Amino acid sequence: MVARLENKVAIVTGAGSVGPGWGNGKATAVLFAREGAHVIAADREARAAEETAKIIVDEGGHCTVVEVDVTNRDSVAKMTDAVLYAHGCIDVLHNNVGITGQLGGPVDISEADWDQTFTVNVKSMYLTCSAILPAMLKAESGSIVNVSSVAAIRYTGIPYASYAASKAAVLQFTQSVALQYAAKGIRCNALLPGLIDTPMVRAHLTEHYGGVGEMLDRRNSASPTGRMGDAWDVAYAALYLASNEAKYVNGTYLVVDGGLTAGIGQHT
Repeated sequence: MVARLENKVAIVTGAGSVGPGWGNGKATAVLFAREGAHVIAADREARAAEETAKIIVDEGGHCTVVEVDVTNRDSVAKMTDAVLYAHGCIDVLHNNVGITGQLGGPVDISEADWDQTFTVNVKSMYLTCSAILPAMLKAESGSIVNVSSVAAIRYTGIPYASYAASKAAVLQFTQSVALQYAAKGIRCNALLPGLIDTPMVRAHLTEHYGGVGEMLDRRNSASPTGRMGDAWDVAYAALYLASNEAKYVNGTYLVVDGGLTAGIGQHT
């Protein structure tokens, strides 16, 4: 059986992890490599990306680490040029970088936080697409996967106004890219993870719950399955959207939440 991303060049932004364990980007990068892709593990923290690359290489896969600030046009351009020089093409762009931002609504958060959240969560995707789409247009082929959140389509019970608004913006950006370039062989879709147990969640959401233990208990109990998902649930969904199996899937979003958003009044 041919691997699902055999001989594809795939950029995964945010391929490192903020702490021990499996983050969404780390798991996606490893899974893409297992499915035959040459992965470009892109991250602002080179050491984190190198940990991901080591896993891939130790398993016999192919991975190149690129240190990049996806909120900076010059940094993104430098990454894109390096990948094209080395490989001649970019088949998959997986936009995984994101932050939760400051807890609170419009009265609580600062203007600086609002701007930073949109810069990291939305502008980064604009910059990567701006740099990489010309190569995909030349090849008349490419798959872009943008990581959004269920917070884009419903209130989750956590007052993260800047985060929710930025993730909603990702959905419309995804559709705009998808429809503009569909006739050129390029697809663009979004992933909407729900309650996922990752190092980032443990590092940044505990303030809302009062501690890691309480957070895990409440988030597990809020899921219709009785447990949160993990980074591999997100990674396998990303693999499907990136692969040719999804060749007629474009301009839409895939919810990965165990049924959470199908329920009524379930908050975390």
